[in-house]
Amino acid sequence: MNDMEDIKADSIEQEVTQDASHGVRHDVRGEDMRHTLRMGKSERLHHRTLVEGLFAEGKSMYEFPLRMVWRWMPAEKLDSSFRNGRPAGIAPVQMMVTIPKKKRRHAVDRVLMRRRIREAYRLNRMPMREALAQLPADGFLQLAFIYLHNENAEYAELEPKMQKLLAKLTNKLCRHC
Repeated sequence: MNDMEDIKADSIEQEVTQDASHGVRHDVRGEDMRHTLRMGKSERLHHRTLVEGLFAEGKSMYEFPLRMVWRWMPAEKLDSSFRNGRPAGIAPVQMMVTIPKKKRRHAVDRVLMRRRIREAYRLNRMPMREALAQLPADGFLQLAFIYLHNENAEYAELEPKMQKLLAKLTNKLCRHC
């Protein structure tokens, strides 16, 4: 019987390590952390009126190879920008990433850079969101990140630039409100 128990224990350990190698965690803290870092559909900026307004009225900041265009919009203005009121599923902070075809001709390169920029934003947005939650005004923040470089940048190069941009934005928003 002891041999059989040892075999079962070994097979259970192998299953856990296989799951861990595929990125699946079984601890409760890991699951809580994953939920806070998720970026759902409501956080994507995709409404045409909001995107056009962002590029028409937005302010921008640079941190090469990224340019960030942003706009803070009060809830009343957001409601009035749609015919039938604000649609469901608009988060307080929405973002989009654009990679100009003129800079990165191949779709593979554009997709790669879009993924890297989105991941850098996803992992570094929490301090900005916490600061925005403390603001007294009820409003919505829209962000667009534009890639400016002619070559692919490594993630290690993009992440510090994203952190600087988000820190600048947080300071500017906290100062004005």
